[in-house]
Amino acid sequence: MTIHLAGDSTLAPGPLDGSGVIGWGGVLAEFVEEPVANRAIGGATTDSFVAQGRWQETIEAIAPGDTVILGFGHNDQKLDELAADGRYTQNLTGFVEQVRERSGLAVLTTSVERLLHTDDGALRASHGGYPRAVRRLGRNLEVPVIELTAFTRWLYTWLGDEAGPVIFPHGKPDRAPEEARDTTHFGLDGARAVAGFVAENLRAIRGLDDDGEPLGRWVAQP
Repeated sequence: MTIHLAGDSTLAPGPLDGSGVIGWGGVLAEFVEEPVANRAIGGATTDSFVAQGRWQETIEAIAPGDTVILGFGHNDQKLDELAADGRYTQNLTGFVEQVRERSGLAVLTTSVERLLHTDDGALRASHGGYPRAVRRLGRNLEVPVIELTAFTRWLYTWLGDEAGPVIFPHGKPDRAPEEARDTTHFGLDGARAVAGFVAENLRAIRGLDDDGEPLGRWVAQP
């Protein structure tokens, strides 16, 4: 079984030595036993991923029982024609249907949050209705949804002042991190944190731990 990734830069491959930005999909193979086929690319929308032929490559590579994780939204939200409850949802619906036609398992993800703050220091919500559209689509189509928006918001809040240096250690092009930190694209530690969460969710979705004996039956004390 193969895990296929389709999405934008927040999933895309990158350097494994920490020298540059990398999406969580670039390190997912460290946390799962199955091979990972990552076709995510920076700047992708649900439209451009099709136009560039990457979605066709994904569909043609799916074997029965494969998993296809869909991670879009960061760039779709920049285009009026890809409104959350409009073509964005329609495109994701088409992806899910095509995966199912190939006897694969489609998994939706909400977008990872950007690390941005309001003037009073509160963590901003930067994706508007796009995460809601994914959650709604998951319910309507009975597709598993991995909640990365909520997870990353919790992660940044938990790390506090360390969130920037740990999760987003790189600067924007030609600028030092302290001058203009890239708060959208992960460093290696940030990618690993999210990839580990995704891997645990995949275990839960597949029910890999459901048949084990509950430990509470023999470790519980009277």
